[in-house]
Amino acid sequence: MRSARILSLAPRQRTQRGVALIEALISVLIFAFGVLGLIGLEAQAINFSVDAEDRNRAALFASEIASSMLLNGSVTVSAAQYATWQTAIADPTGTGLPVGTLNIQATAGTTNSADITITWVAQSDPTATPQQLTTRIIVVPT
Repeated sequence: MRSARILSLAPRQRTQRGVALIEALISVLIFAFGVLGLIGLEAQAINFSVDAEDRNRAALFASEIASSMLLNGSVTVSAAQYATWQTAIADPTGTGLPVGTLNIQATAGTTNSADITITWVAQSDPTATPQQLTTRIIVVPT
């Protein structure tokens, strides 16, 4: 009798073999998907950071141009000064913007008012619509 009891337990033990290995493989698979998700989030965070840096740089350029106009007391700028700013904005290797351009347009119907528009292409997606920052300056004569 005793030997019959041992034989009846043998098939049940055999079906349990490898279950721990399958559970471990499934947990590794779930962990791998989690790590891939984190890598994707990190890449997206880097893109947002680069875009914010470009936007900040454009705001600094616009502020510098506006300050120069305020110091001169006029929204008109010389061709040499405009070319200097355009070169600085278009220089992506220095502190410029990728494919950056500058446009200074006098506001219609007003005196001593102008729009400073800086346009650039986002580094994260060069095929997307260009980014743009516009600042309006009004110089009040003293």
